[in-house]
Amino acid sequence: MENRDDLNSILPYLPLLIRSSSLYWPPRVVEALKAMSEGPTHSRVDSGEVLWQAISDMRRSLSLSARLLSPSAPQGYALLFDELIHEKDSKRWFGEIIPALARLLLQLPSLLEMHFQSADDVVGGVKTGLRLLEPQQAGIVFLSQELIGALLACAFFCLFPVSNRGAKDLPVINFDHLFASLYESYSESHESKIRCIMHYFERVCSCMPTGTVSFERKILPAEFHNSSTTAPDADFWSKSDISLCAFKVHSSGLIEDQSDNALEVDFANKYLGGGSLNRGCVQEEIRFMINPELIAGMLFLPRMDDNEAIEIVGAERFSCYTGYASSFRFAGDYIDMKTMDAFKRRRTRIVAIDALCAPKMRHFKDACLLRETNKALCGFLIQRKSWQNQNIFIDKGDNEIQLASDDKDSALLHTETTTSHGTPLDETNREKHASSFVRDVEGSYCMDHEDVGVATGNWGCGVFGGDPELKAMIQWLAASQARRPFISYYTFGAQALENLDQVTKWIISHDWTVGDLWNMMLEYSAQRLYKQTNLGFFSWLLPSLSTTNEAISPS
Repeated sequence: MENRDDLNSILPYLPLLIRSSSLYWPPRVVEALKAMSEGPTHSRVDSGEVLWQAISDMRRSLSLSARLLSPSAPQGYALLFDELIHEKDSKRWFGEIIPALARLLLQLPSLLEMHFQSADDVVGGVKTGLRLLEPQQAGIVFLSQELIGALLACAFFCLFPVSNRGAKDLPVINFDHLFASLYESYSESHESKIRCIMHYFERVCSCMPTGTVSFERKILPAEFHNSSTTAPDADFWSKSDISLCAFKVHSSGLIEDQSDNALEVDFANKYLGGGSLNRGCVQEEIRFMINPELIAGMLFLPRMDDNEAIEIVGAERFSCYTGYASSFRFAGDYIDMKTMDAFKRRRTRIVAIDALCAPKMRHFKDACLLRETNKALCGFLIQRKSWQNQNIFIDKGDNEIQLASDDKDSALLHTETTTSHGTPLDETNREKHASSFVRDVEGSYCMDHEDVGVATGNWGCGVFGGDPELKAMIQWLAASQARRPFISYYTFGAQALENLDQVTKWIISHDWTVGDLWNMMLEYSAQRLYKQTNLGFFSWLLPSLSTTNEAISPS
């Protein structure tokens, strides 16, 4: 065990010790957890106030200072368990749930040992063990739902070390700030966030799920990483002759309720989870509350760079909800009926992509348009073969897009535009190539199928300053270039997108390519920057096209 690179990379961020190839809790922590596992008559943990004292004692036993946690956390735990929840529910938590979580924590060392023992056998030749997936290091981690449950129990008890996380640009992982915010600035929406997590713990303590969740860092290499390959530049997008994919507009409904098994977009912060464990309560944070297993990724996935995305497959949904932001409310149990793949992951695919946060006019600059389009492309790329940790390479010679491996000895995989020998595909070869790929998907260990579209919405708009009309077009470009068959776009009732369906239908009826739309978007953005128009993209586009189709229609 001591010789495993993956374990050694994550061990400084775990509260466990290692000796003679075994992971273990310090004896005093074991004693405290055993007492809690037997209920309040043995542990005397029967209130939020006493629970925090037990947490502080365990941190001291781990040589972790409680001073590094939020100073309002004790009041937050006390407020929730001693005042906000019903006395009957509080008694249940201290009589049943806290003991069950303590038992789960006692199993954490053995769960991790079993995880590392089997990590090399999940996908042949691919590392899947728990480890720090640092920026610019593509890779994938597979975790059982039981191990995730134990890790989240550890976060609930605030037992993860925190002093070394900032240096690695890791997001917060302990729940101290989540509870502290409840006390510092109480709101019903924040209480509902915690109730979602409480409901998750109640569910897993009554019946532990047996599936798997994968977490992948995807990278679009920047030019400075390899002089012979670059991420797509403006010229690449301008010349792309890929046809635009189908575009479905939904004026109502939610991304997580889509029924097409599409890749679901998380409007992410560059720090995965954003304000999930603090005061945030918008799209990303809500998703992390109703699918709490997503929080596990915050343990080992540092912030995303501009050329990165994080894809998570298999996270189970546990809660219903209503509202958004300040109106968010926990609305009871949710039974996730998604089927599982060969790796026992639910067929829920979530991709986290972080948009630029900048003054609105900056979003019209060419560099910003390129950054956003490439960011979306990185997230939307279809997994081609195994988790050889996909990164895009653009070969200047034949303009092909390939997904690269962190295994330097493995061959790069070609897209549909070329054969495995780099020669162009005619229609016959294209059909053979496609059918061969389908067999790879079904017969080996591929994650995505060619018929998986993208479910998204107003990514990077609102407080991030993005233009809803341009962001819709940017995501359409990226999904089409990634060969996704369709976009399901949820407008959330945004007035700026009331003509989205009309615009996309017009564009599709005129057979525009990715390059055509990109060029038109650049022309419009330049006019906005130089104050030659104040119109939105759709209003600017439609009158011109309706009167001078031949003049405007791209060649």
